[in-house]
Amino acid sequence: MAVTRRRRTPHGPARNRALVAGATAFLAVASLQAFGPAPDAAAATTLTVAKDGTGQYTTVQAAVNAIPAGNTARVVVSIRPGTYRETVKIPSNKQNVTLQGSGSSRKDTVIVHANASGTPKPDGSGTYGTSGSATVAAEADGFQARNLTISNDFDEAAHQDMADRQAVALRTAADKVFLDSVIVTGDQDTLLLDTASKAALGRVYMVNSYVVGNVDFIFGRASAVIDRSVITLKKRWDGSSAGYVTAPSTAAGRKGFLITASTVNGDVAAAAFHLGRPWHAGGDASLDPMATFRDTTLGAGVKSAPWTDMSGFSWKDDRFAEYRNTGPGSGPASSERPQLTDSQAAAQETADWLAGWTPTAS
Repeated sequence: MAVTRRRRTPHGPARNRALVAGATAFLAVASLQAFGPAPDAAAATTLTVAKDGTGQYTTVQAAVNAIPAGNTARVVVSIRPGTYRETVKIPSNKQNVTLQGSGSSRKDTVIVHANASGTPKPDGSGTYGTSGSATVAAEADGFQARNLTISNDFDEAAHQDMADRQAVALRTAADKVFLDSVIVTGDQDTLLLDTASKAALGRVYMVNSYVVGNVDFIFGRASAVIDRSVITLKKRWDGSSAGYVTAPSTAAGRKGFLITASTVNGDVAAAAFHLGRPWHAGGDASLDPMATFRDTTLGAGVKSAPWTDMSGFSWKDDRFAEYRNTGPGSGPASSERPQLTDSQAAAQETADWLAGWTPTAS
């Protein structure tokens, strides 16, 4: 290929200011990482992302890459409105990162990609696998996401020849994860709330948010609270209505999923969705999956027997329950629909899941 030499043009004042601002922000992060915050530290360091080049970075991953390894100070990646088609990974050595949309609505800033479990990797090393398919993967403690949409728009209908079509939008594998005013949308396996290891604690608090999907679309082994949010049931690629909301893989002795003061609904057929089933990942019989739906409005799409078995494991051997739910999809206590007593419910509050952690926007 012939090489064309381009005439260099001097930067204008606006461009110089942007370069200086970018360098200043990067050095501020590095300084915090090296020396720690000042005794009266002000607001968190902010890195700005804008597709049109008016920010410090044009991709979200570029801003994350600029954060020094080992950082523990809060860094806010402020993302201006637009659609960012990319994958983003926050590695475990970059704690306390916030991805925050700067628009007036959580719909204004969208991070989206279309990898599935069976999608081949570009380097020929195999496929991504379920966890590797995530549009955004957060492996560092203290991760926060706010006022944006995270999506996986993998087209199942166009890839019926693919065996593994699970497609994660957001994967967390960390402790003290705070998801506030976000939309997480996909089809199968939308939201993977995991931990760094089976033995590790992974607390997640999600509030004022939307989760959209159809099969096992809230799953994993984290101790997660979904509070005052909307869980939207979505039809399958072929227009059929059938699915499962949760698939917890909780370790024994840990808290699983608590869905509280929320709404479960969607444009689906009546009595088509289970609230959950036990995911004993890898056939691990030592796991004790847990999901509780309480004080939540259940739409007509929820089955009257809302729990079901999975891969040979009975839901009745694990921990699935309801408490004071309402709506057309709710129902009285029965052998297929266990309800917590008042005393049991008193030990299944948000504070019991957070265990001394108070999520704070930053």
